Amino acid sequence: MSKSIDTTSLNEISNRVVVMVEPHSQKAQTQQVVYRILDANLDRAREGLRIIEEWCRFGLNNGQLVGECKYLRQDLAQWHTAELRAARDTPGDPGTELSHPQEEQRSNMKALLQANFSRIQEAMRVLEEYGKLYHPNMGKAFKQMRYRVYTLETSLMGYQRHQLLWRSQLYLVTSPAETLLKTVEAALKGGLTLVQYRDKTADDIVRVEQAIKLRRLCHSYGALFIINDRVDLALAVDADGVHLGQQDMPITMARELLGHQRLIGKSTTNAEEMQKAIADGADYIGVGPVYETPTKADKPAAGLQYVSYAAKNSSIPWFAIGGIDASNINDVIEAGAERVAVVRAIIQAEQPTLITQYFLSQLHRIKTIANS
Repeated sequence: MSKSIDTTSLNEISNRVVVMVEPHSQKAQTQQVVYRILDANLDRAREGLRIIEEWCRFGLNNGQLVGECKYLRQDLAQWHTAELRAARDTPGDPGTELSHPQEEQRSNMKALLQANFSRIQEAMRVLEEYGKLYHPNMGKAFKQMRYRVYTLETSLMGYQRHQLLWRSQLYLVTSPAETLLKTVEAALKGGLTLVQYRDKTADDIVRVEQAIKLRRLCHSYGALFIINDRVDLALAVDADGVHLGQQDMPITMARELLGHQRLIGKSTTNAEEMQKAIADGADYIGVGPVYETPTKADKPAAGLQYVSYAAKNSSIPWFAIGGIDASNINDVIEAGAERVAVVRAIIQAEQPTLITQYFLSQLHRIKTIANS
């Protein structure tokens, strides 16, 4: 006779098999998901770094920054194992169909670089967290790499600002005007690459609003945007730097707050002030006022003699400033100036684009003669 099978015993055996198999199956599935996450973010970080590296190589011609990008990519590649690549499932990834309008356009090079730095940093953070489930050292390794990316971003953005500062020959310092944005944009169209927002009387809420609009405008044209006097405002609106007067915050203190990636300028009226500003770490200086000007009514003119002194003794970029206009710019150039800053000559001009182009043409002409 065949033995009858106890239904209760079969159910017990079945339940035990499920308990034994299901956890293992779930663990394997979770592992594959982690592998896919790591693979996708390793790709994302490596692609972003390559985009940054190409600009450092061809746009900035900076071997040091190119080298750091390469080292980071090589360190990433060491973690991109065949095991992780094998888990890739591009056809089954719903993320490949997703996009955002902001990803489809870049307004300028700074926006492109910042978008890719954000992409890399986000990917690094994902790799740091999920990597802890893959390898005991992966989380720590990617934490350190993420900090290296932050340093790379600071170095690159700072280098770009300094490079553009050295190339800039005309500096517009604004004064309050009803058509300020329109006038600044007209000057930017004429080739202006450096703008300082200066308003001594407006309330802070107005200054912040105006500064944000000007910063966006300047960056859309690839120009530097500087805030007069106020370090806090420069940080609040993400300006490229701050310009300090002799009675403002010391350069060393401003540097601690702004870091080395942002620019710090200093007004100087004589040789002693110039040498101190350079020693304190200013990125550029204002030299003047060359002529008497209502913008600096309390300061006597420093004259062309100080311009000649700066031409011979300044080791950093400097801008002759104070009462300079179309009628006297050539005198200032002949005294040794290769860069000038103006206020009323552009802000009050009927045709800001044309006057900007005129100033730049005179400055370029002298620079071309000097280099020939």
